[in-house]
Amino acid sequence: MNHPSRRHVLGGLCACSALALAGCQTTGSPAGRVNAGYRPDLASDEGALWYFMDREEQSYKRSRFVLRDAALNDYVREVVSRLADAHSGDIRTYIMRTPYFNASMAPNGMMQVWTGLMLRAQNEAQLAAVLGHEIGHYLERHTLQRVRAAREQGDLAAVLGIGLGVAGVGALSNISNLMILANLYAFSRDQERQADQIGIELMSAAGYAPIEASAVWAQLIEERSADPDPKSGGVLFATHPSSEERMQTLKTQAESFEKPGQDLFADRYRQALAPLRRTLFDDELRLRQYPRSLKLFEIIARTQGEDALVAFYSGEVYRLRHADGDRPQAIAAYERAQTLADCPVDVHRSLGLVHLQAGDRTAAERAFGEYLRLNPTANDRQMIQSYLTVSPS
Repeated sequence: MNHPSRRHVLGGLCACSALALAGCQTTGSPAGRVNAGYRPDLASDEGALWYFMDREEQSYKRSRFVLRDAALNDYVREVVSRLADAHSGDIRTYIMRTPYFNASMAPNGMMQVWTGLMLRAQNEAQLAAVLGHEIGHYLERHTLQRVRAAREQGDLAAVLGIGLGVAGVGALSNISNLMILANLYAFSRDQERQADQIGIELMSAAGYAPIEASAVWAQLIEERSADPDPKSGGVLFATHPSSEERMQTLKTQAESFEKPGQDLFADRYRQALAPLRRTLFDDELRLRQYPRSLKLFEIIARTQGEDALVAFYSGEVYRLRHADGDRPQAIAAYERAQTLADCPVDVHRSLGLVHLQAGDRTAAERAFGEYLRLNPTANDRQMIQSYLTVSPS
């Protein structure tokens, strides 16, 4: 592969640096939709941008935040392939362990799928709705348009100094990087509408029920409305606005693309996600956005049916938040989990902790004893045994 000259790289990197404003050119970057197998002229700003993103992609491949489970990666790639069709060979997908709702796509075909999105998608059709939207941005070169507009308006500070990989790779706690990423992908309303329209078309053509695109946003609106501080945990909603207007527009668009035989593919999605679910729930808890998490778990229980994991983690939210009235709610959730199949053994440990906090030593000892009986090699066995021998203060 021939590499672009230093001048062309600096010119193209006006997407990421203000060092070469005068040298930035658009030669060799035709307008319009990307064709399958396309690569831009390296002498163009688009070519230099792609070159830079190709380099950034190498850091993704080494990132500790990339989930490398082969079966799950194959599954997500299959969904992308169904949506992208002839373009599927041009798209590389990376599942990032980042517990926020987002997917994004670099102009060179590098796609991120964040695990927070996968927890919130209730079926494969909802996942396809979001990924189809991102493919729409890619097909229409929206990031390149954003970069050129920023350059022309003298607003390059908005996209200054990062590769697309920085925010995703460093993600779990670096909110400033998330803000930078959100700013880079602050597409115009027309671009968002166009990507929505393309996403609906791709979903329908791939056999997915297009109404699920509207359902995704309805759920996000519901989750966000439960938060007394709606700004918390919502760094990226500026780029993907969860508005009533957008939800209704997607619903209207979906009606014109409905066809017989379209499906949600819910069972297939749940099976693919099953090995990862505990990780997704654990990461959600670490965000400490308890009202939103409770609403999210409520949505999952309503749409998929409450299983033992959903009940258990609902109890964990109440236990960790420890607000007035949360203790009986936690106990009730744990007791529901115990009646459901595949109940995690941890429920007995957590139930013991709640009873101990409440001063009910008899109930605590019973729960701790069951935990140790079911998990005799538990790493925290010594600590649990200390609870059984030391009186609570």
